[in-house]
Amino acid sequence: MTQLEQYIKSYFGISEAHLNAISKMFKEERIEKNDFYLKKDQFCNKLSFITEGNLRIFDIAANGKEITQWISTPGDFITDLSGLIFRTKARRDIKALSNTKLYTIYRTDYELIGGEVPNWDKLEKLFIAKCFITLEDRIFSFLSMYSKERYEHLFAYKPSLFNEVPLQYLASMLGMSPETLSRIRSNS
Repeated sequence: MTQLEQYIKSYFGISEAHLNAISKMFKEERIEKNDFYLKKDQFCNKLSFITEGNLRIFDIAANGKEITQWISTPGDFITDLSGLIFRTKARRDIKALSNTKLYTIYRTDYELIGGEVPNWDKLEKLFIAKCFITLEDRIFSFLSMYSKERYEHLFAYKPSLFNEVPLQYLASMLGMSPETLSRIRSNS
C-alpha cells in the first residue's frame, strides 16, 4: 500500500474497493529542485500528495520582498484550492525546494470521485474543513504568539523543516526576519 493509500484509508475510512478506485486516478509525478509545480496567474487543474521533497508556496509583496506562505512536506496535499474548485488563476507560486515525488490527480478525474465513492461530498467537506482549521490555527498563532512561540510551535509540528529548508524561507513563513530566527534558534 502506498503512502497515499495509507493516508486516504486512515483519514477517510473508505472501503478497499473505493480506495482502489480513487488511488488509480492518481499518477506518480516528479518535480526537480527549483522547478515550479504552479506559477502565479496560471490555472491549477490538479491536486497532489507529496511523498518526498518539499514545496514552497510564496508570493512577491509590493515592496519586492518574497513572502513564504507555507512549506508543504511529505504527507501533505498541495494545490491552489481556489483554482481547483473555482477555476481561478493562481495567486501564488509553488516551487520545489528539493527533488519531489508526488501522486497527482487532475481535475477531470477528481470530479469523477463522487461517482466512485457514494458519500464523497461529505468526505470532501471534512477534508476542506481540516484545511480551513489549519489556516485558522496559523492566523491565530500570528495574532496571539510571540516570535519565539511561533518558532517553537512550528519546530514541534515539523522539526525536519529546520534541516531541509533554507532559514530565510522559514523566517518568512513565521513572519520574522532571518536574523530574528537565528537569534531565537541560538537561544533555544
